[in-house]
Amino acid sequence: MKQNLHPASLPGFDQLGVLLRILTLCNGFALVYALMQSERWRELGGRMSSVAAQLEPPLLCTLLLLSLLHRWLRRLPYMHGALLVVVISVGSSGLFSLLNHASGFTLQRNVLVSLLGSSAMLGYFLLRQQALSPAVSEARLQALQARIRPHFLFNSLNAVLSLIRPEPKRAERVLENLAELFRVLMADNRQLVPLSREIELAQQYLEIEQVRLGERLRLDWHIDRMPADALIPPLVLQPLLENAVYHGIEQSIRPGTITINAYSRRHEVFVVIRNPYNGQGTHHAGNKMALSNIKERLLLHFDVDAELSTNVGNDYYQVMIRMPYQRGPQ
Repeated sequence: MKQNLHPASLPGFDQLGVLLRILTLCNGFALVYALMQSERWRELGGRMSSVAAQLEPPLLCTLLLLSLLHRWLRRLPYMHGALLVVVISVGSSGLFSLLNHASGFTLQRNVLVSLLGSSAMLGYFLLRQQALSPAVSEARLQALQARIRPHFLFNSLNAVLSLIRPEPKRAERVLENLAELFRVLMADNRQLVPLSREIELAQQYLEIEQVRLGERLRLDWHIDRMPADALIPPLVLQPLLENAVYHGIEQSIRPGTITINAYSRRHEVFVVIRNPYNGQGTHHAGNKMALSNIKERLLLHFDVDAELSTNVGNDYYQVMIRMPYQRGPQ
């Protein structure tokens, strides 16, 4: 079966990582050009200054406009948005060339360089997106395989059977949660979703686990300050909570508490998950694979503006996700 590629989309021009990549690549090409034009090392500084004087003003103007227009651009079909990015780049270059009284070949050269440079930059980000996109399909496959673990399904169904007579309403709710969990896991999860939806799925999953584990699993939710409209990659929290349940609760004979904290601060969103840790052994390869996969997905959607970090204390294991606060459509 062929794997579907991630739908093409423009880079996030409001993201620091994207802007730094563009500046680094453009100035890197400028340095190469200055080196080729220099015959002595002492000429390099002057050549680079001359190139930078022509490059930086239109480049910074273009990046400023793209940063201001990024939300509108990303709503457009990819080809339309890409065309507008090129037009903005070429327009900025042409405008600054005219302000510097350039004409004839110089004006045409600057416009052509801007056209080729912006097209090459879009091609670079598209290739990078396609190189990282298998992480999305891999995450879905891993989550699905994890959730169809025989012991999870077997224990969940046994828990439902034990509830049918004494608590039929609760048994019905657990079955509904199971059905919803499998529906989401089998869906095409390639677009960002509201954090509120991820939290809802996490609550449904943990409700199933509470039926299985009973009083051994305690939950401490801190989501009053959660930005419900913040966008997050789908199926990010559930694998982390699964690891928290498996390593923090199932591996211990004592009751334990899993703490979930979601909040925003300075245009960033934080989700922190903490579970008990007995200090013996390490998390298995499946946990490391899940963390690595989630890091790749955060990188795909948010570049270097997002981060997943872990912290091990004397009696706890903590995972923290930090990402930019991107609001979903109203």
